[in-house]
Amino acid sequence: MEHAVTAPIAPLLSADGRLRVQAVPVSRDNLAWVIQCTATGLVAVVDAPEADPVLACCAALGQPLSAIFNTHTHPDHIGINRELSKRGALPDRVEGAELRRADIPGITRGLAEGDTITLGETTGAVWLTEGHLNGHLSFVFDDLLFCGDTLFGGGCGYLFDGPPAKMHASLQRLASLPEHTRVCCAHEYTEDNLAFAVYLEPENVALRARVAAVKATRAAGGCTVPSTIGLERATNPFLRVDAPELLAAVGRLAPETDLADPVAVFAAVRQLKNRKVHQAP
Repeated sequence: MEHAVTAPIAPLLSADGRLRVQAVPVSRDNLAWVIQCTATGLVAVVDAPEADPVLACCAALGQPLSAIFNTHTHPDHIGINRELSKRGALPDRVEGAELRRADIPGITRGLAEGDTITLGETTGAVWLTEGHLNGHLSFVFDDLLFCGDTLFGGGCGYLFDGPPAKMHASLQRLASLPEHTRVCCAHEYTEDNLAFAVYLEPENVALRARVAAVKATRAAGGCTVPSTIGLERATNPFLRVDAPELLAAVGRLAPETDLADPVAVFAAVRQLKNRKVHQAP
């Protein structure tokens, strides 16, 4: 099956230059994030549904995979753990949520809110960002946010565990990061997410500009990830539950919603997206 992204994805550097990052297209629309300490050469991956594309990236870097950092335990994020475990080839370090230790193959260290993770001479902060799934973590290295399925380009993950208040709080916390922070999420979902966003806020100038740019990128097989926190604040409906045009749309489409309650508005927006109201019948 061809991946949604067919054009090469250029590697990027963190603002401090300590981390080299490569988005590796895996499966149908997943993005595995291969990260390398530029001082030591050590390589880790943040989530992946399978092993071979990640190992090929490591081989191109001339380095073995030294660590796996798991944001959460859905199969398309810990598939690499399972494959490498069956091969007897897991790296020495597998780090993920202590809360979900029993669900993470090969885990060597359980992580919780407030912990740090290291790769060579780089250090990242561990944030608990639940709502999509209990125990979901995000990792913040300098100006790079690895947020799994909590925040997407123009969207957010399904609320499998929820509740809406928990996901809303997680998203608001991520939105508090500096606006230049790059959002390294786990899927190429941006185009459809923005179609929903513009359905709610058709007069949002920043959103309309983003839609045009994303359509051009995707038409060429390119990747729209990472975005930035500033761009998400301006265009992502799940971060904009106080925007007047969005509130008017929710009031029209879900009139039972208490528009004075940000969590209720967020929950209504998520339900509208679940119903795919933006897609033509």
